[in-house]
Amino acid sequence: ITTLKTHSKVLLVVRREKEKLVRYVHLATGNYNPFTARIYTDLGLLTANEEIGEDASSLFNFLTGYSQQDKYKRLIVAPLNLRERLIALIRREKKNKLAGKEARIIVKANSITDVLLINELYDASKAGVEIDLIVRGICALRPGIKGLSENIRVRSIIGRFLEHSRILYFANGGVGTEEVYIGSADLMHRSFDRRVEVITPILDPEIREYLKETVLGSYLKDEINARTLQPDGTYKRLSSRTKGGFDAQTYFVGLETPS
Repeated sequence: ITTLKTHSKVLLVVRREKEKLVRYVHLATGNYNPFTARIYTDLGLLTANEEIGEDASSLFNFLTGYSQQDKYKRLIVAPLNLRERLIALIRREKKNKLAGKEARIIVKANSITDVLLINELYDASKAGVEIDLIVRGICALRPGIKGLSENIRVRSIIGRFLEHSRILYFANGGVGTEEVYIGSADLMHRSFDRRVEVITPILDPEIREYLKETVLGSYLKDEINARTLQPDGTYKRLSSRTKGGFDAQTYFVGLETPS
């Protein structure tokens, strides 16, 4: 563990309440840094869920050397099994599509470079799974290539704030079974193998709906800050800033009403 960079963003508070201990956990996509908080877009979850609390305690025991914990009830932790779990989620979407069920993947991240994960996304696309990737920085995947990635779309949002949140959405067969995750990891080799990263499921249905429809939905319809990745690796701007259109970042600071 001493050779790994701890990149996860986790805060644990344990309180004695009415003769029992209660854990409060904050899990974030961004750093606990007052300067970057002003210019980065990030997400955080505050929860008292008992299983997540137990996992957070186990994580801190792992980080401090008090245990060699390798099993978690809710959290997905790198370098233990993050890549494997994400691959399993992608393959499930492919399986659902082939079975005639609803299947879709939406990912918001800073970078996507892990070859194994990219190949799984290609396979899902070839099976007909609709995939939207919102990637601010490096994206080693090529979208829109016939027979390989024609069901994958990639866009980068570059605006006033540095897009930094990581969100993963999986349709998982349809309404009521959808899964949403947030966390510290990008889809990169170093995140899976050389860092301590944490991804948490969003268990509250209202928050899942908000993240999918409002947060991801806003970034997918942004017309001002968005650039779309072309099959040849170049980026194309959707529109000129002078023409107007929906601006996701402006919307989230309360200056615009969604159409």
